[in-house]
Amino acid sequence: MGCYECCVRCLGGIPYASLFATLLCFSGVALFCGCGHQALTETERLIEAYFYRGAPDYTTLAYIIQYFQYIIYGLASFFFLYCILLLAEGFYTTSAVKETYGDFRSTFCGRCLSTTFIVLTYVIAVIWLFVFACSALPVYILHNMSTTCQTITLLSETSSGLNQLCMDARQYGVLPWNATPGKVCGMTLVAICKTKEFDLTFDLYIAAFTGAAATLIALLTYMMSTTYNFAVLRFLSRQGICTRC
Repeated sequence: MGCYECCVRCLGGIPYASLFATLLCFSGVALFCGCGHQALTETERLIEAYFYRGAPDYTTLAYIIQYFQYIIYGLASFFFLYCILLLAEGFYTTSAVKETYGDFRSTFCGRCLSTTFIVLTYVIAVIWLFVFACSALPVYILHNMSTTCQTITLLSETSSGLNQLCMDARQYGVLPWNATPGKVCGMTLVAICKTKEFDLTFDLYIAAFTGAAATLIALLTYMMSTTYNFAVLRFLSRQGICTRC
């Protein structure tokens, strides 16, 4: 066997879809976890400075934000290990499908392992779809806040009822309804929108939302590649040699 044939055979056993999904998942999770963690920190500062200063409820909110940050640490570790396992499983199934090592061989444990990864990836994708939807909420809130600020700026020279244009954090469930003041209005809101903290928080949430979208695409890619490989694996197992471990 020449060097060219050997290279072609090795390249044929690479799971390109799983490799792409792994790189995309690493990038998406890193973006979501890193930017999400910092965005939560900046959100805590904004709320403390402008929306609410009551000690009991604010302490509860601070603990909730801290718990979410711990969850982010766990997500980063879990996805790192899980993506490595999916990539390894992709190499196994692709090698079997491409018959890289000669006669096709499939073990009962190997097929069970592939089935487990498929089901688990489907479950994780459904859960992550909910995370993706939740990550859009702060982007929506801050976008509304920025839009309100632009409206106030445009009307500042022609209208005297600017204090009726407000941003209420309580209606989004960020703060309890008894929080005081819970909202900011008029030029005070404009001043908040012009701070560096607001711009940084907005950009971080957008980046975290982008990372969540990239992770969701990676999970969907994993679902398609693992399902396809398993289907071909089952088809070939009826024609090849099937062994039990």
